[in-house]
Amino acid sequence: MCSILSLCPGSEFKRRRGLLRSLFLTLFFSNIFQCGLYGQHDGIILRHRSDSSVWIRVTAAVQAWARYTDHNPGSAIALGGTTYRDPSPFDIGIRRARFQAFGNVAPRVFLYTQFGLNNFSYLSQRKAGAFFHDLVAEYSIVPRAISAGAGLTGWSGLSRYASPSIATTLMYDAPLFQQATNDVNEQFLRKLSMYLKGKISRLDYRAAISKPMPVQLAAPSVDTSLADIAFQSGFSPSLPRLQCQAYVNWQFLDEENNLTPYTTGTWAGVRNVLNVGAGIIYQPDAMRHQNLSGEIFHTPMRLLAADIFFDHVLDKIKRTAITAYAGFFDYDFGPNHIRTLGVMNPANAGINKNVSVYSGAGNAYAMFGTGNILHGQVGYKFRDSMFGNAGTLQPYADIVYAKYQAFSGAMITWNGGINWLMSRYGSRISLNYQERPVFVRNPATLKGEPLNAARRAMVVLQYQVAI
Repeated sequence: MCSILSLCPGSEFKRRRGLLRSLFLTLFFSNIFQCGLYGQHDGIILRHRSDSSVWIRVTAAVQAWARYTDHNPGSAIALGGTTYRDPSPFDIGIRRARFQAFGNVAPRVFLYTQFGLNNFSYLSQRKAGAFFHDLVAEYSIVPRAISAGAGLTGWSGLSRYASPSIATTLMYDAPLFQQATNDVNEQFLRKLSMYLKGKISRLDYRAAISKPMPVQLAAPSVDTSLADIAFQSGFSPSLPRLQCQAYVNWQFLDEENNLTPYTTGTWAGVRNVLNVGAGIIYQPDAMRHQNLSGEIFHTPMRLLAADIFFDHVLDKIKRTAITAYAGFFDYDFGPNHIRTLGVMNPANAGINKNVSVYSGAGNAYAMFGTGNILHGQVGYKFRDSMFGNAGTLQPYADIVYAKYQAFSGAMITWNGGINWLMSRYGSRISLNYQERPVFVRNPATLKGEPLNAARRAMVVLQYQVAI
Protein backbone atom coordinates (compact mmCIF):
# COMPACT_ATOMS: atom_id res chain seq x y z
CA MET A 1 0.00 0.00 0.00
CA CYS A 2 1.49 3.36 -1.02
CA SER A 3 2.22 5.92 1.68
CA ILE A 4 2.93 8.87 -0.63
CA LEU A 5 0.87 9.81 -3.71
CA SER A 6 3.94 10.34 -5.88
CA LEU A 7 5.00 6.69 -5.42
CA CYS A 8 1.58 5.18 -6.21
CA PRO A 9 0.84 3.38 -9.50
CA GLY A 10 -1.08 5.48 -12.05
CA SER A 11 -4.61 4.20 -11.32
CA GLU A 12 -4.12 4.25 -7.55
CA PHE A 13 -2.64 7.75 -7.73
CA LYS A 14 -5.62 9.06 -9.73
CA ARG A 15 -8.08 7.46 -7.31
CA ARG A 16 -6.41 8.94 -4.23
CA ARG A 17 -6.02 12.34 -5.91
CA GLY A 18 -9.75 12.32 -6.71
CA LEU A 19 -10.60 11.46 -3.10
CA LEU A 20 -8.39 14.26 -1.79
CA ARG A 21 -9.92 16.74 -4.25
CA SER A 22 -13.46 15.74 -3.20
CA LEU A 23 -12.50 16.01 0.47
CA PHE A 24 -10.95 19.45 -0.07
CA LEU A 25 -14.00 20.77 -1.95
CA THR A 26 -16.35 19.37 0.69
CA LEU A 27 -14.36 21.02 3.50
CA PHE A 28 -14.05 24.26 1.55
CA PHE A 29 -17.74 24.66 0.75
CA SER A 30 -18.92 23.38 4.14
CA ASN A 31 -16.70 26.00 5.76
CA ILE A 32 -18.19 28.82 3.68
CA PHE A 33 -21.72 27.64 2.89
CA GLN A 34 -24.53 25.88 4.65
CA CYS A 35 -26.19 23.33 2.41
CA GLY A 36 -29.80 22.13 2.26
CA LEU A 37 -32.27 20.35 -0.01
CA TYR A 38 -35.41 22.47 -0.10
CA GLY A 39 -38.98 22.20 -1.41
CA GLN A 40 -40.40 21.27 -4.80
CA HIS A 41 -38.11 22.35 -7.65
CA ASP A 42 -36.04 24.54 -5.27
CA GLY A 43 -33.03 22.27 -5.69
CA ILE A 44 -29.94 22.40 -3.51
CA ILE A 45 -29.23 25.72 -1.83
CA LEU A 46 -25.87 26.84 -0.45
CA ARG A 47 -25.97 29.81 1.92
CA HIS A 48 -22.96 31.79 3.08
CA ARG A 49 -22.34 31.16 6.77
CA SER A 50 -21.54 34.76 7.65
CA ASP A 51 -23.77 36.60 5.12
CA SER A 52 -27.24 35.19 4.47
CA SER A 53 -27.76 37.54 1.51
CA VAL A 54 -25.16 35.52 -0.43
CA TRP A 55 -26.40 32.17 -1.70
CA ILE A 56 -26.21 29.76 -4.63
CA ARG A 57 -28.96 27.40 -5.83
CA VAL A 58 -28.41 24.38 -8.06
CA THR A 59 -31.25 22.56 -9.84
CA ALA A 60 -31.59 19.84 -12.46
CA ALA A 61 -34.37 18.47 -14.64
CA VAL A 62 -34.73 15.70 -17.21
CA GLN A 63 -37.73 14.95 -19.44
CA ALA A 64 -37.65 11.63 -21.33
CA TRP A 65 -40.22 10.78 -24.02
CA ALA A 66 -41.52 7.50 -25.34
CA ARG A 67 -43.72 8.38 -28.31
CA TYR A 68 -45.97 7.03 -31.03
CA THR A 69 -46.51 9.41 -33.98
CA ASP A 70 -48.95 9.21 -36.85
CA HIS A 71 -46.84 10.87 -39.55
CA ASN A 72 -48.13 13.45 -41.97
CA PRO A 73 -48.76 11.94 -45.44
CA GLY A 74 -45.60 11.49 -47.52
CA SER A 75 -43.19 11.70 -44.58
CA ALA A 76 -39.89 9.85 -44.77
CA ILE A 77 -36.66 9.28 -42.87
CA ALA A 78 -33.45 9.93 -44.82
CA LEU A 79 -30.32 8.18 -43.55
CA GLY A 80 -27.04 7.98 -45.44
CA GLY A 81 -28.55 8.42 -48.87
CA THR A 82 -31.36 5.91 -48.25
CA THR A 83 -34.97 6.93 -47.70
CA TYR A 84 -37.21 4.90 -45.40
CA ARG A 85 -40.98 5.05 -45.03
CA ASP A 86 -42.58 4.47 -41.63
CA PRO A 87 -46.06 6.01 -41.38
CA SER A 88 -46.49 5.33 -37.65
CA PRO A 89 -43.13 5.13 -35.88
CA PHE A 90 -42.31 4.65 -32.21
CA ASP A 91 -39.32 6.51 -30.81
CA ILE A 92 -37.60 7.44 -27.55
CA GLY A 93 -35.84 10.71 -26.84
CA ILE A 94 -34.70 13.30 -24.34
CA ARG A 95 -37.03 16.26 -24.74
CA ARG A 96 -35.05 18.38 -22.29
CA ALA A 97 -32.14 18.09 -19.87
CA ARG A 98 -31.30 21.16 -17.82
CA PHE A 99 -28.91 22.23 -15.09
CA GLN A 100 -29.24 25.60 -13.40
CA ALA A 101 -26.87 27.43 -11.07
CA PHE A 102 -27.86 30.87 -9.86
CA GLY A 103 -27.89 33.12 -6.83
CA ASN A 104 -26.80 36.33 -5.15
CA VAL A 105 -23.03 36.37 -5.46
CA ALA A 106 -22.90 39.68 -3.57
CA PRO A 107 -25.51 42.00 -2.03
CA ARG A 108 -27.85 43.12 -4.88
CA VAL A 109 -25.81 41.19 -7.49
CA PHE A 110 -27.55 38.22 -9.10
CA LEU A 111 -26.05 35.66 -11.49
CA TYR A 112 -28.11 33.15 -13.47
CA THR A 113 -26.92 30.30 -15.69
CA GLN A 114 -28.69 27.39 -17.35
CA PHE A 115 -27.03 24.61 -19.33
CA GLY A 116 -28.53 21.64 -21.14
CA LEU A 117 -29.91 20.18 -24.33
CA ASN A 118 -33.21 19.90 -26.18
CA ASN A 119 -34.70 17.31 -28.52
CA PHE A 120 -32.10 14.56 -28.46
CA SER A 121 -33.55 11.72 -30.53
CA TYR A 122 -32.31 8.75 -32.53
CA LEU A 123 -31.97 11.11 -35.53
CA SER A 124 -29.76 13.59 -33.64
CA GLN A 125 -26.04 14.06 -34.19
CA ARG A 126 -24.06 12.06 -31.64
CA LYS A 127 -22.27 13.82 -28.77
CA ALA A 128 -23.76 17.20 -29.69
CA GLY A 129 -26.52 19.54 -28.63
CA ALA A 130 -25.73 20.73 -25.08
CA PHE A 131 -25.25 24.48 -24.75
CA PHE A 132 -25.82 27.44 -22.44
CA HIS A 133 -29.46 28.47 -22.51
CA ASP A 134 -29.04 31.42 -20.12
CA LEU A 135 -26.11 33.59 -19.03
CA VAL A 136 -27.35 36.61 -17.11
CA ALA A 137 -25.88 39.27 -14.84
CA GLU A 138 -28.37 41.38 -12.86
CA TYR A 139 -28.24 44.24 -10.34
CA SER A 140 -31.02 45.23 -7.96
CA ILE A 141 -31.33 49.03 -8.27
CA VAL A 142 -34.33 49.37 -5.97
CA PRO A 143 -34.97 46.10 -4.11
CA ARG A 144 -38.15 44.43 -5.38
CA ALA A 145 -39.15 47.41 -7.57
CA ILE A 146 -36.36 47.72 -10.18
CA SER A 147 -33.70 45.26 -11.28
CA ALA A 148 -31.59 45.66 -14.40
CA GLY A 149 -29.76 42.91 -16.22
CA ALA A 150 -28.16 41.82 -19.47
CA GLY A 151 -27.06 38.68 -21.24
CA LEU A 152 -28.58 35.69 -23.00
CA THR A 153 -31.93 35.52 -21.28
CA GLY A 154 -35.58 34.56 -21.29
CA TRP A 155 -36.68 37.95 -19.95
CA SER A 156 -38.88 38.82 -22.88
CA GLY A 157 -42.33 40.05 -23.70
CA LEU A 158 -45.65 38.89 -24.99
CA SER A 159 -47.30 36.42 -22.59
CA ARG A 160 -47.12 34.17 -19.56
CA TYR A 161 -45.80 31.13 -21.40
CA ALA A 162 -43.43 33.00 -23.70
CA SER A 163 -40.94 31.99 -20.96
CA PRO A 164 -42.37 28.88 -19.28
CA SER A 165 -40.96 26.93 -16.35
CA ILE A 166 -40.51 23.55 -18.01
CA ALA A 167 -40.63 21.59 -14.73
CA THR A 168 -44.08 22.93 -13.77
CA THR A 169 -46.02 22.94 -17.05
CA LEU A 170 -49.63 21.80 -16.77
CA MET A 171 -49.30 19.74 -19.96
CA TYR A 172 -46.56 17.32 -20.90
CA ASP A 173 -44.97 20.25 -22.76
CA ALA A 174 -45.14 24.03 -22.98
CA PRO A 175 -47.49 25.79 -25.48
CA LEU A 176 -44.70 26.52 -27.92
CA PHE A 177 -46.65 28.87 -30.19
CA GLN A 178 -46.26 31.52 -27.47
CA GLN A 179 -42.50 31.41 -28.11
CA ALA A 180 -43.32 33.12 -31.36
CA THR A 181 -39.80 33.45 -32.83
CA ASN A 182 -38.26 30.36 -31.23
CA ASP A 183 -34.96 29.54 -32.97
CA VAL A 184 -35.56 32.03 -35.80
CA ASN A 185 -33.80 35.13 -34.46
CA GLU A 186 -33.13 33.80 -30.95
CA GLN A 187 -31.78 30.68 -29.24
CA PHE A 188 -34.57 28.44 -27.94
CA LEU A 189 -36.57 31.52 -26.77
CA ARG A 190 -33.50 33.20 -25.20
CA LYS A 191 -32.35 36.53 -26.58
CA LEU A 192 -29.32 38.77 -26.21
CA SER A 193 -31.01 41.50 -24.20
CA MET A 194 -30.86 44.34 -21.73
CA TYR A 195 -33.89 44.28 -19.44
CA LEU A 196 -35.70 45.82 -16.50
CA LYS A 197 -38.02 43.85 -14.22
CA GLY A 198 -39.68 44.21 -10.86
CA LYS A 199 -42.84 44.55 -8.80
CA ILE A 200 -44.71 47.74 -7.91
CA SER A 201 -47.55 46.96 -5.54
CA ARG A 202 -49.31 44.03 -7.27
CA LEU A 203 -48.01 44.94 -10.73
CA ASP A 204 -45.34 42.58 -12.02
CA TYR A 205 -43.48 43.87 -15.09
CA ARG A 206 -40.66 43.04 -17.47
CA ALA A 207 -39.33 45.05 -20.41
CA ALA A 208 -36.38 44.35 -22.68
CA ILE A 209 -34.44 45.55 -25.69
CA SER A 210 -32.91 42.70 -27.68
CA LYS A 211 -30.48 42.35 -30.55
CA PRO A 212 -32.02 39.62 -32.74
CA MET A 213 -29.77 36.94 -34.17
CA PRO A 214 -29.45 36.79 -37.98
CA VAL A 215 -32.01 34.47 -39.53
CA GLN A 216 -29.31 33.05 -41.82
CA LEU A 217 -27.99 31.26 -38.71
CA ALA A 218 -31.41 29.95 -37.70
CA ALA A 219 -32.64 26.36 -37.61
CA PRO A 220 -32.64 24.69 -41.06
CA SER A 221 -36.45 24.60 -41.04
CA VAL A 222 -36.61 28.43 -41.27
CA ASP A 223 -36.88 29.36 -44.95
CA THR A 224 -35.64 32.85 -45.85
CA SER A 225 -35.74 32.39 -49.61
CA LEU A 226 -38.02 34.31 -51.95
CA ALA A 227 -39.36 31.15 -53.65
CA ASP A 228 -42.85 31.46 -52.18
CA ILE A 229 -42.70 35.01 -50.94
CA ALA A 230 -45.36 36.33 -53.32
CA PHE A 231 -47.85 34.25 -51.39
CA GLN A 232 -46.55 34.78 -47.85
CA SER A 233 -44.21 37.00 -45.90
CA GLY A 234 -40.99 35.55 -44.50
CA PHE A 235 -38.28 36.62 -42.07
CA SER A 236 -35.93 39.13 -43.64
CA PRO A 237 -32.25 38.13 -44.01
CA SER A 238 -31.24 41.79 -43.72
CA LEU A 239 -29.19 42.94 -40.75
CA PRO A 240 -31.70 42.79 -37.85
CA ARG A 241 -32.86 45.93 -36.08
CA LEU A 242 -33.43 46.13 -32.33
CA GLN A 243 -36.44 44.33 -30.91
CA CYS A 244 -38.54 45.86 -28.10
CA GLN A 245 -40.81 43.85 -25.81
CA ALA A 246 -42.69 43.94 -22.53
CA TYR A 247 -45.12 41.92 -20.42
CA VAL A 248 -47.05 43.16 -17.39
CA ASN A 249 -49.51 41.37 -15.16
CA TRP A 250 -51.58 42.30 -12.12
CA GLN A 251 -51.43 39.69 -9.35
CA PHE A 252 -54.77 39.78 -7.54
CA LEU A 253 -54.17 36.95 -5.05
CA ASP A 254 -50.92 35.28 -3.95
CA GLU A 255 -47.76 36.90 -5.28
CA GLU A 256 -45.60 34.90 -7.66
CA ASN A 257 -41.82 35.03 -7.54
CA ASN A 258 -40.00 36.82 -10.37
CA LEU A 259 -36.46 35.78 -9.46
CA THR A 260 -36.09 34.16 -12.89
CA PRO A 261 -38.14 34.84 -16.05
CA TYR A 262 -39.73 31.39 -16.13
CA THR A 263 -43.41 31.23 -15.13
CA THR A 264 -45.19 28.39 -13.36
CA GLY A 265 -47.70 26.34 -15.33
CA THR A 266 -49.48 24.79 -12.35
CA TRP A 267 -49.12 25.32 -8.61
CA ALA A 268 -50.78 21.96 -7.92
CA GLY A 269 -52.53 22.98 -4.72
CA VAL A 270 -49.76 25.12 -3.23
CA ARG A 271 -50.99 28.69 -3.97
CA ASN A 272 -54.04 30.73 -4.91
CA VAL A 273 -53.14 32.81 -7.95
CA LEU A 274 -55.15 35.09 -10.23
CA ASN A 275 -53.10 37.08 -12.75
CA VAL A 276 -54.26 39.19 -15.68
CA GLY A 277 -51.56 40.22 -18.12
CA ALA A 278 -50.76 41.79 -21.49
CA GLY A 279 -47.64 41.97 -23.63
CA ILE A 280 -46.01 43.02 -26.87
CA ILE A 281 -43.04 42.24 -29.11
CA TYR A 282 -42.12 44.70 -31.88
CA GLN A 283 -39.25 44.67 -34.39
CA PRO A 284 -39.03 47.07 -37.36
CA ASP A 285 -38.38 45.59 -40.82
CA ALA A 286 -38.23 42.06 -39.44
CA MET A 287 -40.31 40.61 -42.30
CA ARG A 288 -40.32 40.87 -46.09
CA HIS A 289 -42.52 39.92 -49.03
CA GLN A 290 -42.79 40.72 -52.72
CA ASN A 291 -45.75 41.47 -54.93
CA LEU A 292 -46.55 39.85 -58.28
CA SER A 293 -44.43 42.51 -60.00
CA GLY A 294 -41.35 41.44 -58.05
CA GLU A 295 -41.17 44.51 -55.78
CA ILE A 296 -39.85 43.64 -52.31
CA PHE A 297 -41.40 45.20 -49.21
CA HIS A 298 -40.17 45.13 -45.61
CA THR A 299 -42.71 45.20 -42.78
CA PRO A 300 -42.44 45.16 -38.97
CA MET A 301 -43.14 42.16 -36.78
CA ARG A 302 -45.84 43.10 -34.26
CA LEU A 303 -47.08 40.56 -31.73
CA LEU A 304 -49.72 41.33 -29.09
CA ALA A 305 -51.19 39.18 -26.33
CA ALA A 306 -53.55 39.31 -23.36
CA ASP A 307 -54.03 36.44 -20.93
CA ILE A 308 -55.40 35.33 -17.58
CA PHE A 309 -54.07 32.64 -15.24
CA PHE A 310 -56.03 31.12 -12.36
CA ASP A 311 -54.83 28.53 -9.86
CA HIS A 312 -56.99 27.87 -6.82
CA VAL A 313 -56.92 25.46 -3.88
CA LEU A 314 -60.41 23.98 -3.62
CA ASP A 315 -59.89 22.06 -0.36
CA LYS A 316 -57.11 23.18 1.99
CA ILE A 317 -56.96 19.83 3.76
CA LYS A 318 -57.09 17.53 0.73
CA ARG A 319 -55.25 20.10 -1.41
CA THR A 320 -57.46 19.54 -4.41
CA ALA A 321 -56.94 22.33 -6.90
CA ILE A 322 -57.93 23.70 -10.28
CA THR A 323 -55.59 25.33 -12.81
CA ALA A 324 -56.92 27.35 -15.75
CA TYR A 325 -55.41 29.60 -18.41
CA ALA A 326 -56.84 31.59 -21.33
CA GLY A 327 -55.04 33.82 -23.82
CA PHE A 328 -55.74 35.87 -26.95
CA PHE A 329 -52.93 36.51 -29.43
CA ASP A 330 -52.77 38.91 -32.36
CA TYR A 331 -49.75 38.00 -34.48
CA ASP A 332 -48.60 40.13 -37.41
CA PHE A 333 -45.60 38.64 -39.21
CA GLY A 334 -46.53 40.32 -42.49
CA PRO A 335 -48.98 39.15 -45.18
CA ASN A 336 -49.96 35.46 -45.02
CA HIS A 337 -46.96 34.38 -42.94
CA ILE A 338 -46.99 30.74 -41.79
CA ARG A 339 -44.28 28.76 -40.02
CA THR A 340 -44.56 25.04 -39.37
CA LEU A 341 -42.80 23.17 -36.58
CA GLY A 342 -42.58 19.56 -35.42
CA VAL A 343 -41.22 19.03 -31.90
CA MET A 344 -38.30 16.56 -31.88
CA ASN A 345 -39.54 15.62 -35.34
CA PRO A 346 -39.34 11.85 -36.01
CA ALA A 347 -39.18 12.44 -39.80
CA ASN A 348 -36.67 14.50 -41.73
CA ALA A 349 -37.59 14.08 -45.41
CA GLY A 350 -40.19 13.16 -47.98
CA ILE A 351 -42.22 16.37 -48.40
CA ASN A 352 -41.83 19.58 -50.34
CA LYS A 353 -44.31 21.83 -48.54
CA ASN A 354 -44.43 24.25 -51.47
CA VAL A 355 -46.08 21.71 -53.76
CA SER A 356 -47.85 19.12 -51.60
CA VAL A 357 -48.39 18.68 -47.86
CA TYR A 358 -48.01 22.20 -46.55
CA SER A 359 -47.79 21.13 -42.90
CA GLY A 360 -44.41 19.51 -43.54
CA ALA A 361 -42.99 16.12 -42.58
CA GLY A 362 -43.46 14.01 -39.47
CA ASN A 363 -45.43 15.64 -36.66
CA ALA A 364 -45.13 19.22 -37.96
CA TYR A 365 -48.08 21.59 -38.26
CA ALA A 366 -48.73 25.31 -38.75
CA MET A 367 -47.79 26.43 -35.26
CA PHE A 368 -47.13 30.12 -36.06
CA GLY A 369 -48.71 32.59 -38.44
CA THR A 370 -50.19 36.01 -39.09
CA GLY A 371 -53.66 36.08 -37.59
CA ASN A 372 -55.55 35.65 -34.32
CA ILE A 373 -55.11 32.78 -31.87
CA LEU A 374 -57.15 31.64 -28.88
CA HIS A 375 -55.53 29.34 -26.34
CA GLY A 376 -57.03 27.63 -23.30
CA GLN A 377 -55.89 25.14 -20.66
CA VAL A 378 -57.62 23.58 -17.67
CA GLY A 379 -56.52 20.96 -15.16
CA TYR A 380 -57.76 19.43 -11.93
CA LYS A 381 -55.52 18.05 -9.19
CA PHE A 382 -56.99 15.31 -7.05
CA ARG A 383 -56.33 15.14 -3.31
CA ASP A 384 -52.80 14.68 -2.02
CA SER A 385 -51.71 11.09 -1.34
CA MET A 386 -54.50 9.69 -3.50
CA PHE A 387 -52.26 6.62 -3.89
CA GLY A 388 -50.59 6.96 -0.49
CA ASN A 389 -46.86 7.56 -0.87
CA ALA A 390 -47.21 7.09 -4.63
CA GLY A 391 -48.77 10.53 -5.11
CA THR A 392 -51.86 11.71 -6.96
CA LEU A 393 -53.32 12.47 -10.40
CA GLN A 394 -53.90 15.66 -12.38
CA PRO A 395 -55.89 15.37 -15.65
CA TYR A 396 -55.80 18.30 -18.08
CA ALA A 397 -56.97 19.53 -21.49
CA ASP A 398 -55.52 22.12 -23.87
CA ILE A 399 -56.75 23.67 -27.13
CA VAL A 400 -55.31 26.15 -29.64
CA TYR A 401 -57.68 27.73 -32.17
CA ALA A 402 -55.96 29.85 -34.82
CA LYS A 403 -57.51 31.84 -37.65
CA TYR A 404 -54.55 32.52 -39.89
CA GLN A 405 -54.72 35.02 -42.73
CA ALA A 406 -53.25 32.49 -45.16
CA PHE A 407 -55.74 29.70 -44.44
CA SER A 408 -59.35 29.48 -45.52
CA GLY A 409 -60.23 27.44 -42.42
CA ALA A 410 -59.20 27.36 -38.77
CA MET A 411 -56.10 25.62 -37.44
CA ILE A 412 -57.19 23.64 -34.36
CA THR A 413 -54.81 21.59 -32.25
CA TRP A 414 -55.83 19.96 -29.00
CA ASN A 415 -54.23 17.91 -26.23
CA GLY A 416 -55.71 15.78 -23.51
CA GLY A 417 -53.76 13.98 -20.84
CA ILE A 418 -53.04 13.16 -17.24
CA ASN A 419 -50.12 13.78 -14.88
CA TRP A 420 -49.19 11.30 -12.20
CA LEU A 421 -47.56 13.54 -9.58
CA MET A 422 -45.36 11.03 -7.82
CA SER A 423 -43.41 13.18 -5.38
CA ARG A 424 -42.97 16.74 -4.26
CA TYR A 425 -39.46 16.79 -5.72
CA GLY A 426 -40.70 16.82 -9.26
CA SER A 427 -41.00 13.15 -10.19
CA ARG A 428 -44.00 12.80 -12.48
CA ILE A 429 -45.30 10.76 -15.39
CA SER A 430 -47.44 12.39 -18.08
CA LEU A 431 -49.51 10.61 -20.71
CA ASN A 432 -50.68 12.91 -23.52
CA TYR A 433 -52.77 12.52 -26.66
CA GLN A 434 -52.43 15.25 -29.31
CA GLU A 435 -54.47 15.76 -32.45
CA ARG A 436 -53.24 18.16 -35.13
CA PRO A 437 -54.40 19.26 -38.59
CA VAL A 438 -52.69 18.47 -41.89
CA PHE A 439 -52.87 21.22 -44.50
CA VAL A 440 -52.30 20.61 -48.22
CA ARG A 441 -51.95 22.88 -51.23
CA ASN A 442 -55.18 23.64 -53.05
CA PRO A 443 -54.44 23.23 -56.79
CA ALA A 444 -57.74 24.91 -57.70
CA THR A 445 -56.51 28.37 -56.66
CA LEU A 446 -53.88 30.60 -58.25
CA LYS A 447 -51.71 30.77 -55.14
CA GLY A 448 -52.49 27.30 -53.86
CA GLU A 449 -53.66 28.43 -50.42
CA PRO A 450 -53.47 25.57 -47.90
CA LEU A 451 -56.60 23.62 -47.01
CA ASN A 452 -57.19 21.39 -44.00
CA ALA A 453 -57.31 17.92 -45.56
CA ALA A 454 -56.86 15.52 -42.63
CA ARG A 455 -55.92 15.15 -38.99
CA ARG A 456 -53.13 13.17 -37.38
CA ALA A 457 -52.36 12.09 -33.82
CA MET A 458 -49.38 11.71 -31.49
CA VAL A 459 -49.20 9.92 -28.13
CA VAL A 460 -46.41 10.83 -25.70
CA LEU A 461 -45.45 9.15 -22.43
CA GLN A 462 -43.10 11.45 -20.52
CA TYR A 463 -41.17 10.83 -17.33
CA GLN A 464 -39.83 13.94 -15.62
CA VAL A 465 -37.52 14.29 -12.66
CA ALA A 466 -36.72 17.78 -11.37
CA ILE A 467 -35.06 19.06 -8.23
